[in-house]
Amino acid sequence: MKRKIDGHLEAWRDSHGRKVLLVRGARQVGKTYSIRRLGQTFETFLEVNFEEDPRLASFLEGSLNPAEINQKLTAYSGVSLHPGKSLLFFDEIQACPNAIRALRFYHEKMPDLHVIAAGSMLEFALSEIPSFGVGRISSLFLYPLSFREYLWAAGREELDQLAQNANPSRPLDDVLHRELLEKFRIYQVLGGMPAVIAAFVAGSDLPSCQKIIDELVTTLQDDFSKYKKKSPVTRLMEIFRSAAQQAGGKFQYSKVAQGEAIHGYKTALELLAKAGLAYRVYHTAASGIPLGAQINPKKFKVILFDLGIHQRLLGLDLSDHMLKKPIELISKGNLAELFVGLELLAYHDPGIRPDLFYWHREARASTAEVDYVIQKGDKICPIEVKAGTKGGMRSLFLFLEAKGIASGIRFSHENFTRTEKAEVIPIYAVATLFK
Repeated sequence: MKRKIDGHLEAWRDSHGRKVLLVRGARQVGKTYSIRRLGQTFETFLEVNFEEDPRLASFLEGSLNPAEINQKLTAYSGVSLHPGKSLLFFDEIQACPNAIRALRFYHEKMPDLHVIAAGSMLEFALSEIPSFGVGRISSLFLYPLSFREYLWAAGREELDQLAQNANPSRPLDDVLHRELLEKFRIYQVLGGMPAVIAAFVAGSDLPSCQKIIDELVTTLQDDFSKYKKKSPVTRLMEIFRSAAQQAGGKFQYSKVAQGEAIHGYKTALELLAKAGLAYRVYHTAASGIPLGAQINPKKFKVILFDLGIHQRLLGLDLSDHMLKKPIELISKGNLAELFVGLELLAYHDPGIRPDLFYWHREARASTAEVDYVIQKGDKICPIEVKAGTKGGMRSLFLFLEAKGIASGIRFSHENFTRTEKAEVIPIYAVATLFK
């Protein structure tokens, strides 16, 4: 399964000044799979999984000298490690804090050896080891499959390439546009978890894929027990489900709990964000760059990390959705807005933890909201998301007038086109913003 991160991993492999690499992201988004693919390009590849075999942590007790650690790993596995020719992969590294501490020494004492680490709960472990690798460790963030990656998995790379080359001056042929909208509708139902996409591409039907999503939800919720020292499991589950229920609007703790209990739910949401299961979309005044300097930390939306999981938490029947008209499907559960947010994350520079912003104005008898506000170069770009092909852009126009900006972006079911104040892009082509 081809992933966008593959190119970044190859660039890291070939760079002369590379650092030890951390691949970060939620559980089961494909971190291990992509690293194993990279491992096939080396003469030798050694994978060390600290959850699968906890005994291996004993190799890092005492000395954290890379030469001594490698000697023990080679004796145990029979795999030789040679700088420049081998890839050493520490998986589920959060289960062995000493392995995290050892990464800096691999950079300092054995810089020519390719070393990668990954873990589904890595953020929690890193927060307990302050400054463990400042200047010595680089990161890549991985997410569920984007819509482009779904097309690649489905063997439709040519269709994807046509969409990427289209623009308002050269829109897609209408037949191809409708074909992409249909592929998009299926993706909206499936979400982007690799196990779900792989099963669907292999010929599984939607009910079978729905069962896989249900199993993933159960696995994620079972993982909440690992956070119980920081927050009760029931509280985490309540926040997880409430994030899906409140999608598209300002997140309110009062809809989950009241009074003193709110503080505990704030902790629960922070834990879900650290685990990569939820993302805050902060309100910004958007009066200048950087957008993050003008946020209201008390005013934010929350989006979950995957469309399929979002829908199952709402109890929506995925197979039933395929019988509905596209406009009915896209409107359900604020899927259009959620989809665009997740696409913005997926196509962002994977070496940087991204932030999402929106803009909202409250005035008597005149409220306005722009779904997303992004920075393109040194300019502010407002984004409005529409379900279907109809709907005004009053909020977008109000924003443009208030901020003195010439034009914005509208994502919808329309083909590529342009109006006086907005570039209209099909909702399946969010990636074209990042060309």
